[in-house]
Amino acid sequence: MKSAFSYLKNGRFLTHLLFWAFAFLLLTYIYSTAFGSYRLGTVVVLMLLPVHMLYYYLLVHQVLPSFFKGRYLQTVVAGLAVMVLMAVLYRLAEIFVTDPYIYDFYIRDDPDFTWGKLAKSRWQQFVSPGDFVNAVERSNVVVWIGLTSKLFMMWHERKNAILQAELSSLKGQLHPHFLFNSLNNIYALSLDNAPQTPGVVLGLSNILRYVIYECAADRVSLERDIEIMNDYIRLEQLRYEDRLDLNVRIEGEPPGRYRIAPLLMLPLLENAFKHGVGETVEGAWINMELLVRDGALHLKISNSKPEQPVPGRTEQSGGIGLSNVKNRLRLLYPEAHSLAWYDEEECFIIELMVKLSAHDAA
Repeated sequence: MKSAFSYLKNGRFLTHLLFWAFAFLLLTYIYSTAFGSYRLGTVVVLMLLPVHMLYYYLLVHQVLPSFFKGRYLQTVVAGLAVMVLMAVLYRLAEIFVTDPYIYDFYIRDDPDFTWGKLAKSRWQQFVSPGDFVNAVERSNVVVWIGLTSKLFMMWHERKNAILQAELSSLKGQLHPHFLFNSLNNIYALSLDNAPQTPGVVLGLSNILRYVIYECAADRVSLERDIEIMNDYIRLEQLRYEDRLDLNVRIEGEPPGRYRIAPLLMLPLLENAFKHGVGETVEGAWINMELLVRDGALHLKISNSKPEQPVPGRTEQSGGIGLSNVKNRLRLLYPEAHSLAWYDEEECFIIELMVKLSAHDAA
């Protein structure tokens, strides 16, 4: 079993203390109602509570581990054995401790009080089928409430662990994707000894610092995320110069008031540059509108498309960046986002809405 020190160290001691306080109050109410006395009910519960606690911790630390190791038959057999053992211990506690105490309590107020089952021998009391069934029922009342709560908490912890693992995997896909595209940009400029190259490298270093270090957090400042988007836009403008007609409009509530999951918007913008400019020879254009209003972020990006399909080209709606953002939104903002895209004949449009909850407000 885990030591008491481990419970104190990881903060679970208070949780267990609160649970047993709840169990004590519940059992006290049940027994006090049956006895017609809260004083008697409280004392009897205190006498029997150690049996409930032993039962619970045997199940949690000796039986459940077998279940999670896939030893289902062993779990069932061990669980039934522990149930019978605890019912026996419960009956012994009743016969030798609580029943005599209850009898003494009543006889003080009523000298003529009699209790039929105490007239039997202790062995007869122990083998009484009805009393044994009652012991099984009473010993399981609190234990199975606790066990159900324990299983729910374990399920919740594992669900969160799986969620975090999936998010980490998605981030791991996103960072190399962005880096490879950016390095390709620098390579293309360096081949022509373009004077923009130093500026591109400087802008890229700021973006990579954000991607590698700051994006490790679950949430970042919306203002900082927009700043990186502007850096990325300037970087791409240096590359494409007059080939690109770019319109950017950012308005609404001050973005510094909110926080957002990092790298939700940048891949969408990168997607527009890759397909809207990189594959268009003439007349390339990108429009970006970002509005923060009523605690929600609205982003709309539209870009031109090449007149003729590029051989071997992946459809814009099926790129890794867009797919990644879609999966992260599903995990990070369930029921609090919308993402839609429209692949028209002459342009591609994507619209993102993220509700910035009170938790995200700075």
